[in-house]
Order: sequence, then C-alpha cells, then structure tokens
Amino acid sequence: MAMSENGLEVYQKVIDCHCAGEYWNADVEVLEKQILASGGGPPVSDAYTINGHPGPLYNCSTTDAFVLNLKPGETYLLRIINAGLNTENFFGIADHKLTVVAVDGSYTKPFKTRSLIITPGQTTDVLLVADRPVRMYYMSMAAYMPSNIPINNVAALATVKYEGSSNALSMALLPSLPGRNDSNTILKFMGNLRGLSVKDNNLSVPQSIDRNLLFTISLNQEACLTGQTCGAPNNTRFSASVNNITFQRPSLAILQAYYFNINRSYTPDFPDNPPYSFDYTGTPILDVQSNFGTRVSVISFNSNVQLVLQDTSITSKENHPIHLHGFSFYVVGFGLGNYQASSANLNLVDPPLRNTIGVPAGGWAAIRFTANNPGVWFMHC
Repeated sequence: MAMSENGLEVYQKVIDCHCAGEYWNADVEVLEKQILASGGGPPVSDAYTINGHPGPLYNCSTTDAFVLNLKPGETYLLRIINAGLNTENFFGIADHKLTVVAVDGSYTKPFKTRSLIITPGQTTDVLLVADRPVRMYYMSMAAYMPSNIPINNVAALATVKYEGSSNALSMALLPSLPGRNDSNTILKFMGNLRGLSVKDNNLSVPQSIDRNLLFTISLNQEACLTGQTCGAPNNTRFSASVNNITFQRPSLAILQAYYFNINRSYTPDFPDNPPYSFDYTGTPILDVQSNFGTRVSVISFNSNVQLVLQDTSITSKENHPIHLHGFSFYVVGFGLGNYQASSANLNLVDPPLRNTIGVPAGGWAAIRFTANNPGVWFMHC
C-alpha cells in the first residue's frame, strides 16, 4: 500500500503490465538480418501483445488472453511498458479512467485520461480504481501511425475481470481508442504531463543554457549498390540520420579510443545544427542521401544543454521515439511545424522528467539537461 504526498491516492497492489509487444511468426534474429541486408523497413507484425498474449481478435489467442483480476473498490498501480520494436501505441481500459502518476520512472502531477500514448522504450505508471459495475472489461493496445505506412491495425486485447463477475467473454466491454492517425490526442496527452516537483525528481530544471543544439531527425534513402536489389522504395536503402549524418559503427569503442587517445575511431565534430536550413516539415523531400560517419558531440562537464529535436519530411513525417543514455531530461516544449525560438512556449516551471521522448510527427520537442554524468552516451531512435 502506498500514499502520494497529497494523501489522496492509495493503491493496494502493483501490477507490472508489459503492455506493448510486437510479434512476428518468424525467428526474429533471422528477420533482423534479412531487414538489414535488404535495407528496407521491417515487415508488418503478425500481432501485438499484452503480457505476451495477442488476445481474442487473433485466431491464435482466442482463449489465452492475459487476465487482470480486480477486487471491487480497490486501487491498483499499473506499470505499462512499451517493449515493441517500431510502433507507438494507444492503451486504455473500457469504461475506466486511468490516473497518470509517473513516466519513465519519474513522478508526474496526477491527471485522468481515457487513453494514453506510449512509444517504444517509454514506461507509464497509472492508477486504476475498480469502481465500475462488476463484470468483464477489455483493456486494449492499438497502433498509432500518422504516416501512410503499412501497419498491423488489429488491436491486442486483455481481460479485466472483477471479482464475482461472470466468465462470459461475449459480455465484456470493448474500449474505444483513438484512431491510428489521431495526432491531436497525442499532443493533448503530452500537454497534460507535468513534473510533480523538483524535490521528488532530485534534478533542477536548467533555467539558463550553455549549449544550444538543434538536431533534425530524418529517414533518408541511399542509392543501392550496382547489381543489388534493395528493399526501400525505388530500389534504395533506408538510413536514419541526425543532422543528415548516419551513424557508422566504429571498429574500436569510442570510450576506449578516447581514453587511450587513439585516432581514426571517431571525430569530435558532430554539428550543433543541420548542415543547411529548409522547411523541415514542408513538402516531402524524397531524394536526399545522408553522410556516413562516427561523429561525436563533445559537451563540457556540468553544461546546461538545450536540445531541440526536429522531425523532417525527408521520405515521410514520423513520430520518433528518441532515447538518451546516461541522463533523464526535462521535456520543456513541443509543437507542430518547424521550431521557432522566438515563438516557442517553453515550460521551465514543472516540465515532465523523461528518458525517452516521442518527437511529434511533423513537429519538434525541446529537452533540457545538465551534462553532469561523464561518459560516452548514445542518443538514438
């Protein structure tokens, strides 16, 4: 049993709900090798799962859905995790409101919602009150994809069973989740997230900035080698890039090369800004190739950093889940279109503390952190 600092929320049980999973009816290691060899995107998954079960909308799982047993009147803490590969997901429970109390292990100011969005790598803690009529309900997890990219549109279902209810699944209520391209719901959910307090998160919000970075995030298409067949559109290969640089795995670990002062493993010249400015989220640009390299952004110890992550329309606008190793960061702003410093409305009072941020499709997100954890840290999608 636990109680929040305002004394209003009490829960009786913690339930780790590994909510979002993706399943392919194949050996995933072989599948990964095939994708990398072809240069194309991953195939559409065969199923989504909740705690390893697709649920009754899939023929293979009509009788073995995950069951969450509830006792009427009690409050439960659900820890929801997106461990999927490539898809952001909506999550909700029929006829129930969820109270969001933490994201990525950091407390938030509680707020109620019918559904939440969670990207790969993110976690969300919610309170579920068993205060509805005694019966069976479904929890559901369905895909969010704002771009015209093929995805699996069949939701995963799990059963929520009140103690004393009938076992008749045919009577279970289905939740109504947002549509696959409902970006407005995403932005509303992001806007409702507020950090609980600096005391609880033990990190102050940087009010001044020593290093200002703008990183564009793109999905480029590279020319296929002569005589090869590649899996991306127009016989090309996909390559993700940041500031038009595609990471090239070094032959020697970057930290080892730095420590022993060994040259040629990397260069300390990753650009603070894109190589050139354009209408990042305007008319899609289809024929832009990236530069390959192992280039590192070197940041002075204890610097206050603001990093603006900007989606682009190169190939397609997409929601990008960006994870930074070694740090949690404050999400101080987000929006659609191109980031404009003069008009951006930044929250420096109570922003949420995260370690993974879903950069809005066709938009931007601004994060701040203090570089006080020395090391070589990857930032990746």
